[in-house]
Amino acid sequence: QVQLVESGGGSVQTGGSLRLSCVVSGYTAVYRNVAWFRHPPGKEREGIATIDSYGSTRYIDSVKGRFTISQDNAKNTVYLQMNSLKPEDTAMYSCAAGPHWDPRLGAASYDFWGQGTQVTVSS
Repeated sequence: QVQLVESGGGSVQTGGSLRLSCVVSGYTAVYRNVAWFRHPPGKEREGIATIDSYGSTRYIDSVKGRFTISQDNAKNTVYLQMNSLKPEDTAMYSCAAGPHWDPRLGAASYDFWGQGTQVTVSS
């Protein structure tokens, strides 16, 4: 079993920044690939960034240059630094862990999910 706990969400204005954290515990030796997903209101969930145990990363186009995924292996924590936030970034953000690298950010590749943290960006 793997547990993921997100934190760091909140409300900001357009152009603001937030840093989300995802603490991963449990059988992390296998589930080393972590991704951030978001679920905007009225839309489908989408994967936005992923990182593997070696530090390789992938982003969807809409967040490239604004969001940065990173990890601190000593703390078993994956971060999502979000800059230049826009109202369309408003969503519930969740992290997920899986055993295999999936640069396409397909939800089916991830076996364990956190509860999520809400991000609201106002104009």
